[in-house]
Amino acid sequence: MTTMITGAGLVGTSYAQCALRRGEKVVFVDPIPHEDYVKSQLGDADFVYVNEDVRSLPGMVETIQDHDVDCVLHTASVIGKKAADPIHFGYGLNIGGTLAVADAVRLTGVKRVVHISTFGAYDWRKITNGPVQEDNFLGSGAAYSNSKVAQEKIWEAYAINAGFEVMMLRLANTFGVGHFWGGSGGGQKVQDLVMAGITGEPAKIPEEQTMDFAYVYSKDVGRAIDLAMTVPAPEENIFNIGYEVVHSFDDLVNGIRKHLPDLKIEIVPGTPPLNRALPLDCSRARDMLGWQPEYDFDAGIADYANDLRARMG
Repeated sequence: MTTMITGAGLVGTSYAQCALRRGEKVVFVDPIPHEDYVKSQLGDADFVYVNEDVRSLPGMVETIQDHDVDCVLHTASVIGKKAADPIHFGYGLNIGGTLAVADAVRLTGVKRVVHISTFGAYDWRKITNGPVQEDNFLGSGAAYSNSKVAQEKIWEAYAINAGFEVMMLRLANTFGVGHFWGGSGGGQKVQDLVMAGITGEPAKIPEEQTMDFAYVYSKDVGRAIDLAMTVPAPEENIFNIGYEVVHSFDDLVNGIRKHLPDLKIEIVPGTPPLNRALPLDCSRARDMLGWQPEYDFDAGIADYANDLRARMG
């Protein structure tokens, strides 16, 4: 099997680690030069890196055909506020890119797609109680949230029309060693805190990033994608992936400080945090994918700190 991975970031490389271990070939597609990051994530493993824009239908078709791709992992999106800065760029990539990849899948006969969605797709204006299940309200009105809902609906319609299988994972905020070009404020915040704990330099955290949050460790995300890519198609195809609890900013800080006691923090005044996070119900992923986290929150932070320390030399 060969998987084309759109977007060379934390989520895609976390899956690639699993795929390569079972002998699968992986082809990363990204117009930004992140090949050094991929190498740092995958070590000496063999992979292909194609500098191509996911919005290019001819480029997607050519890549699939040239490398005999039979599965696609679609991660390429801009995240959070970056999806609205400006909104036509965010939607051009998130929706235009999804349309191009979906059309390429339809035209080339790819068998299965795993699409990376987000717990941010839920409409937190209407959801007041948790745990949050996959059939709850969608689309918060924010540019990012609504674009992720649109992506899901595009994939659903294309899969029905063309007859391929699609699995969609709504990830909690994923932490791990990343480059965060896509705009993940939550991922960048955790990395800044862990790096500060290693270096002893203060982490400067925007006040708006001190919210409660739902988290999941990247290596568990990689396993979830691997299962979604390989299990026989289950009855449902949308799955929450995350810890089934909400962690406060103090939980995060104290969790990192447990392993990195030199952590110092400066909160940069600004927009107050908006605390609307609720626990996710991940029972569908347990029942239908056989997935549950191997790393709890504490173990994930400890492993993350070890990985980042090793990367920093």
